[in-house]
Order: sequence, then C-alpha cells, then structure tokens
Amino acid sequence: MPVEFLISALVTMFVVVDPVGLVPTFLGITHGMPARARLSVALRATVIAAIVLAGAALIGDWLLRTLSITLPAFRIAGGLLLFSIASEMVFGVRIERQTQQAEEALEERVRNIAAFPLAVPLMAGPGAITATVLLSGRVDHEPARIALLIGVIVAVCAISCLCFLAATQIAKVIGHTGNTVQQRLLGVLLAALAVQYVIDGARAALGS
Repeated sequence: MPVEFLISALVTMFVVVDPVGLVPTFLGITHGMPARARLSVALRATVIAAIVLAGAALIGDWLLRTLSITLPAFRIAGGLLLFSIASEMVFGVRIERQTQQAEEALEERVRNIAAFPLAVPLMAGPGAITATVLLSGRVDHEPARIALLIGVIVAVCAISCLCFLAATQIAKVIGHTGNTVQQRLLGVLLAALAVQYVIDGARAALGS
C-alpha cells in the first residue's frame, strides 16, 4: 500500500474540507430544525459532497488532458488557490465567509440546504475539488491508488457527517476559541502543502 500517498491524501482532504470547522456553520443553517431533519440534511450533504469529489478524482485527469492543461500548470494554479484558502483560515476570514454564505442561503430560502450551501460549496468547494484533482494527478492511472483516493474522500465525508450529528456536543466542547485555534493551525498546515504543490509544479515545468 502506498502509505506516503495515503497520508498525503488524508491530511490534504481533511484540512481542506475541515469537518470540525464546518460545525458552527451546520448549526447555523439547521437552526430550529428537528433532530430528524438535521439527520437528513447531514446524510444528504455527505453523500452529495462525496459524489462530487469522487467524480473530480475519476475525471480530473481526463478533463485536464481534454482542456490541454498540463499537470504542472494545474499544480501551480491549484497550489496558489489552496494558499489563498489557507490564508483565509489563518486570518479568520473563512469562518466569516462560510457564515455569510449560509445566511444568504437561508434568506433566499433555498429548498435543499443539504446540496447548497452545505455540500457545495462548503464541503466540496473549489479548494476541495482542486485538491482532489491534484491528488488524482499523482495516481499514475494505478487502480489501487485511485481506489485509495476515493476511500479517503469517503472517509473524510463520513467524518464530516459524524461531526454534523454531534455538532451540538462538539460546539460545547471546543467553544469559539477552540474552533478559532484549530482553524489557524490547519490553515498553516494547508499553506505549507500549497507551497509544496507550487514547488513541485515549477520543478516539473522547468524539467528539473
């Protein structure tokens, strides 16, 4: 088993999706809903996000070839995008943006909040899709690695679902300060991963 790829994929997807960080947003958009409705929203959002990300993993490489985009170019662009998301996490902008998106969705009375904004763009947003495509570019068409990547996606989405189901308890335990600290720490880790993607892309583009 490619342990290095497994660890890299798991850390990247967990940091980008950030299941614990989504707990306050989940509580906000499901406020006032009965327990059964919250369960339904959590399960639907998890399934939708998993399907979107798994689709990106399966057709991401084909899509790049179809659009004549080289993997090094996408690595650089994706790394810059992930670095932008990481900077939002470090400076606390991401939480505010997610809350604003959730409030806008409620104001517009979107029928299925599981699909929008919870699954897309909060769980399977541009950052998560970009990270998935970048990771799929490293599988070298090996079925075992593709299956491993999809397994990681399913695992991270399942963890997100568990966090949603235990959202009230998690919010009480970590509190506002704890959520802020973990967002900052994960942001720094994601920034380092993003810089590595840019470096790898630049090396490949320069042929070194």
